[in-house]
Amino acid sequence: MQDIPIDSWLQEIQTNWLPLAVKYGGQAIFALVTLAVGWWLINRITALLVNTLQKRHADAMLTGFLGSLCNALLRILLLLSVAGMIGIETTSFIALIGAAGLAVGLALQGSLANFAGGVLILFLRPFRAGDFIEAQGISGTVESILIFHTQLRTADNKVIILPNGALSNGSIVNYSTKPTRRVDVNVSIDYNDDIKLARKVLLELAAADERVFKDPAAVVYMTSLGDNAVNMSLRMWTKSADYWGVFFDIQEQAKEAFDREGLSFPFPQRTVHVHQISEAD
Repeated sequence: MQDIPIDSWLQEIQTNWLPLAVKYGGQAIFALVTLAVGWWLINRITALLVNTLQKRHADAMLTGFLGSLCNALLRILLLLSVAGMIGIETTSFIALIGAAGLAVGLALQGSLANFAGGVLILFLRPFRAGDFIEAQGISGTVESILIFHTQLRTADNKVIILPNGALSNGSIVNYSTKPTRRVDVNVSIDYNDDIKLARKVLLELAAADERVFKDPAAVVYMTSLGDNAVNMSLRMWTKSADYWGVFFDIQEQAKEAFDREGLSFPFPQRTVHVHQISEAD
């Protein structure tokens, strides 16, 4: 085996390998520095996002999910950038990620709509767990709010699962947002009955119930003159938690008080005129 002279070996390194080492070594070092600094910045950005959401009292599950999602997306972008810096062709990777994202988006349109709705609900907080709401024609107490659906429990203890996509795009009535509610008890009396007496009886019932607020005071209005009856409405204010108790109790007491005072609840009536047709006709 013929020995290579040291001078020739050094000259080959200086001529062929040293420029490559300088070129690619510099790129590699710069890429490593970029990777380290970028990784640190991503962690800082993620922590800032999480802290901001926590200060706004966002849902803990939403905070953790958005923090992880932001962190993962930024790291993917960083790795693609570093790969491009060291000479790796990233166009095919980007095209592959885009195609995969499009395919997943088309396949999961409904799920993505529910996901977006869940993010909006958890971020905007139109209702919270424990609130009594009415949405999509269903009333119930919110048991849990998840990313894709919201779980309600109805008054008769049934569990209803509502997709967040439809829930976030529809009307929502939240009965628990305000601490007080107005209770309306509607009654009807006969046209021959005394309206003032009926008003007096209803106001006494409201005054005797400790759950009914004295301020604002209860009032009774004659709401309409119906086909068969005079329609009246007792309106009073109470705590939201006492709404149904006051409503049912006052309604029952009104029936008993009206019976004692001789006030009647008229039945629907219809007047029928019969014309007899003679044989000559």
